[in-house]
Amino acid sequence: MATNDKKQSGLARVLGSASAGILEIGVFHPVDTISKRLMSNHTKISSASQLNSVIFRDTASEPLGKRLLSLFPGLGYAASYKILQRVYKYGGQPFANEFLNKNFKSDFDQAFGEKTGKALRSATAGSIIGIGEIVLLPLDVLKIKRQTNPEAFRGRGFMKILKDEGFGLYRGWGWTAARNAPGSFALFGGNAFAKEYILGLKDYGQATWGQNFISSIVGASASLIVSAPLDVIKTRIQNRNFENPESGFTIVKNTLKNEGITAFFKGLTPKLLTTGPKLVFSFALAQTLIPMFDNLVSGK
Repeated sequence: MATNDKKQSGLARVLGSASAGILEIGVFHPVDTISKRLMSNHTKISSASQLNSVIFRDTASEPLGKRLLSLFPGLGYAASYKILQRVYKYGGQPFANEFLNKNFKSDFDQAFGEKTGKALRSATAGSIIGIGEIVLLPLDVLKIKRQTNPEAFRGRGFMKILKDEGFGLYRGWGWTAARNAPGSFALFGGNAFAKEYILGLKDYGQATWGQNFISSIVGASASLIVSAPLDVIKTRIQNRNFENPESGFTIVKNTLKNEGITAFFKGLTPKLLTTGPKLVFSFALAQTLIPMFDNLVSGK
């Protein structure tokens, strides 16, 4: 019989998800930069030298060490965004899930059965949290611009940009919400379905590191594939100069006209190979660390 998982404390959720975010940034920020630059590229890459130029930009002809350092732009924004995002997403989804368990458990169970209902509540809670993630959009915008369009800053600091741009930093919020809702649904839903149907777990919080790793692979892969087209649109909206915005619908039209429908899946392969492991790493880590911190906090 499917039951609700054991509740962890709010502090454990914050500590576990923040730790996962910090470790993720330390390992994967250069990979994220490469993925964003590939998604922002509008030309066809047909040679290794072109790929080198797209990835390393101004440092393409520099020694390897300098090229690698160029993959760490916007680290301050990235760290702030990623840690807040992981705390909000991984720490917040259990609260949304508990709300659904408390108020709508019988509705889900009657409509889908207990096991599927439990997994779908987890997925729906993830979707709700994913939509609310647009609150953090300014930090994401600044991170992406640092990675793909640093000239947009023109020497301005964080507070100056906030003052100058204001709500312009929320440009593309609708497309971000449209990408996050199905993406987060697939992430938490795929994870829950794997734990329910592949691993046969009754309490998801009791999963081992290996079980969390397996379920996170399923969830992360589903999330990246589902959200890929909207992620390309979102990235292209956000990486443009502040004074030269372009609507999402204009980007869709121009992309279809100039690059074809396959352009909406640009960067998917490197994302599955690079962002995929990053998401699996942080998601599995958060799911493992939160119960661990809960035991520490509660003195077990």
